[in-house]
Amino acid sequence: MTKRVAILISGGGSNMIKLAQSMTGDHPARPVLVASNDPAAAGLDVAREMGIETAAVDHRAYGRDRASFEAALLAELERAAPDIICLAGFMRVLGAEFVSRWEGRMLNIHPSLLPKYRGLDTHARAIAAGDTEAGCTVHLVTPALDDGPILGQARVPIRADDTPQSLAARVLEQEHRLYPAVLRRFAEGERQPLMLD
Repeated sequence: MTKRVAILISGGGSNMIKLAQSMTGDHPARPVLVASNDPAAAGLDVAREMGIETAAVDHRAYGRDRASFEAALLAELERAAPDIICLAGFMRVLGAEFVSRWEGRMLNIHPSLLPKYRGLDTHARAIAAGDTEAGCTVHLVTPALDDGPILGQARVPIRADDTPQSLAARVLEQEHRLYPAVLRRFAEGERQPLMLD
């Protein structure tokens, strides 16, 4: 049975695009919704052009009331009835109750080799630490930030002349390889981590 996938974004959605493009042919999943916390997110327009349903729940309208924002987002997701949720540059921290609702079915991609550098500014932190490699990780989402079981990683060497921007660009190329590959395996029931060079 084909899995239904909802993708959450906050901006241009480059990982969303790669995920959606991958879900064709004999792929075991199909995109049924792209949702954003920002109605102006450029990725929503791209998703519509790709023929995917979209939804926007503006977090700013809820102020500090995260529970109400998450309830509205949940309502949009439940209408789409996804089997899997992929966070793809979704820049809101989701509460434990929301995450628990999708436990074992929500994936995220993070621009570091977890468990290193949870949170923000991952590339600058890796360079400042003198690391020789960086990369990205796809993991299951748990209530703890960037902390769930790892489903895949891709590594990128850090060059002597790297800036956070140049490193981010190379890591993003690997994100675009890794996330679709992990999603396909996940939709097929495979949970062993995929390690790409």
